[in-house]
Amino acid sequence: MAIRVQTQDFDLGMEVSTLRSGQPQVGAVVAFVGTVRDMNDGSGVSEMELEHYPGMTEKALEDIVAQAKTRWSIFDALVIHRVGPLKPLDQIVLVAVTSAHRGEAFAACEFIMDYLKTQAPFWKKEQTPQGARWVDARVTDDKALAKWGIQSDNTGGQG
Repeated sequence: MAIRVQTQDFDLGMEVSTLRSGQPQVGAVVAFVGTVRDMNDGSGVSEMELEHYPGMTEKALEDIVAQAKTRWSIFDALVIHRVGPLKPLDQIVLVAVTSAHRGEAFAACEFIMDYLKTQAPFWKKEQTPQGARWVDARVTDDKALAKWGIQSDNTGGQG
């Protein structure tokens, strides 16, 4: 399991190649990349800034992956989450999961993202033509988490 919170961008191909390197048992790799949109809730977004609590954030991400490993038969997982100022088109997050079969990898990747969106201690502020605004987790994110039998505690989440 690799967890990284960083300001610099990541190379999707290199990260996936490294994750599966030397693991001939891997039959499936599922990856999700989240990017900055130029519109949110009807307003243009010129910049998004992500904040977090160092140490606490990494621990929360490790716990998310550990939960996924108890639910599904996966070999490994990688979570990279960027912080700091980001512009539209920038990559924000990468979640990649390896397993023997695609079903396990898809489910674990979706679970990690659903959990991350509502429970991980990240805070997102967007710059819009109307000024800066903090973005809360969406109701749809809470519903996505609930399908896994988990209720959101609204302590984190990036919207």
